[in-house]
Amino acid sequence: MEREPRAEKVAVVDEVRERFDGAGAVVLTEYRGIDVTAMQTLRRSLREAGGEYKIYKNTLVRLAIAERNIDGLADLISGPTAIAFVDNDAAAVAKALRDFAKDNDHLIIKGALLGDQLIDEAGVLALADLPSRDQLLGQLAGAFQAPMSKFAALLQAPITKFAYGLQALIAEGGEADASEAIDIATEDASDAVDVATASAEDDSAVESDTSQD
Repeated sequence: MEREPRAEKVAVVDEVRERFDGAGAVVLTEYRGIDVTAMQTLRRSLREAGGEYKIYKNTLVRLAIAERNIDGLADLISGPTAIAFVDNDAAAVAKALRDFAKDNDHLIIKGALLGDQLIDEAGVLALADLPSRDQLLGQLAGAFQAPMSKFAALLQAPITKFAYGLQALIAEGGEADASEAIDIATEDASDAVDVATASAEDDSAVESDTSQD
């Protein structure tokens, strides 16, 4: 007779499933060898970037993601695994992980889940090179004089939109094309700024003509 799973294990599986479902992105890492002080530093930097760093038993994580049927995802749940759940800015969290790993080689970035797209370590590092959401907002804010409300829809676009395009390019051309993907994503961001600027200039011209009439 099979034993019923303990209530606390069921609760953890439900929690992990909900976190995967609600996160904008999920980055999987290995933390073997990271001491307590360094772990606290990493958690703090990830919180500041908009992420939450959690450690669960691998068996429970596998149960939580079983229904996702994403090739390769379960393979990343091995060894001492810590998971960074991201609310909005995947690029900022990727940057925080990359920067920490530069000074602490015990941290290994395994890959990430963006929606239903699985990317490898190279994809996460390429994502880290993209402008953060705050950087994009700053570029847009300095690019035009028109009321910010006219660009609300543009400002709400998540950085992960670039990440999806980035993953597609990597999947087609291999890891070597990561730098090309970054360039294209950056050009897309610049194009958005140019469009916003042109729109603002057109609106200003119309307002000027109206005032002269």
